[in-house]
Amino acid sequence: MSPPEHQVRVEPHGRTLCVGAAQPVLEVALAAGLNLPHSCKSGHCGSCRARLVRGEIRYPGARPAGLTAAEERSGQVLLCQARALSDLTVEARLIADVADVEIKTLPCRIAALTPLAPDVMQLLLRLPAVERLRFQPGQYLDVLLDEGRRRSFSIACPPHDSGLLELHVRRVSGGGFTERLFTADAPPTVGPLLTVGSLLRIEGPIGQFVYREGPHPALMIAGGTGFAPLKSMLRHALERGGRRALHLYWGARHERDLYEEAVVLGWARRHPQLTFKAVLSEPSPAEAAHRRGGWVHEAVLADHPDLSGLEVYAAGPPAMIEAIRSSFPRHGLSAERLHFDSFDYAPDVARR
Repeated sequence: MSPPEHQVRVEPHGRTLCVGAAQPVLEVALAAGLNLPHSCKSGHCGSCRARLVRGEIRYPGARPAGLTAAEERSGQVLLCQARALSDLTVEARLIADVADVEIKTLPCRIAALTPLAPDVMQLLLRLPAVERLRFQPGQYLDVLLDEGRRRSFSIACPPHDSGLLELHVRRVSGGGFTERLFTADAPPTVGPLLTVGSLLRIEGPIGQFVYREGPHPALMIAGGTGFAPLKSMLRHALERGGRRALHLYWGARHERDLYEEAVVLGWARRHPQLTFKAVLSEPSPAEAAHRRGGWVHEAVLADHPDLSGLEVYAAGPPAMIEAIRSSFPRHGLSAERLHFDSFDYAPDVARR
């Protein structure tokens, strides 16, 4: 006997979805082409927060990490983890500037593979000549794999230079897709190696982590390959002639993890409105002699104790994003000027 299905009304979009009892509400909404706010899809980031107006939900485990107890008491739910126990009405955030972007499923071929670091590969994808992917700086796409599995990667190129779609892929132990890209010592069990010319399928653009023009200086914080969506934003802002002040902080463990630092330093030389600082969390003794150490979000607060006049874009692992969400509002940053993209370096998984 199949599990019961429930009707989920999503406002203010005015859409009604049919959701199975075991399906996350967000999963069904995305499959129906409703691009609701979301990011990590694992319950860490809180991007998919919505207000439960009517009905009951459950989570597969405890309250997700991205939802505080106070938010839960006020009726907030995380749609990426919420399962319907009854018919629901939820009120999701509506972000007009990405609501009308069409999510497409497209074939593409690998045009180039370039190692950026021992565990980071630059992947350039070429779409068919008749196709184009419309996206905004900061959005991501999913690479579709066998058996319903997929991997999400931020788009690192800006929309005005998207003839080849640029991704930064970190190698993940146990991640079949990523290990197929690092051909030198990939185990034979992961499947056919991926090389230049290999055919892939992608779905995108996805996500509401997008660059917004505004009057406030932009403070951008990258953790590891969280640099990828910020690269798209920075190139968009700099190469289109904007004069907005931009401050980039890049947190990594070691110098080798600042895999495109030379590129960023070149931007800073050409564009005086851009400042750049790197922060190493685990510097070697040699690195510590000339590099700033510590956590990147703490370095930001040391340099900018008053955030009330800034707009913040942060992309990186959940621990970094959670620290920023917790500490930055205490330094004057308003919620509407904090934009973030939180993601785990997880093995290949089915869409949750």
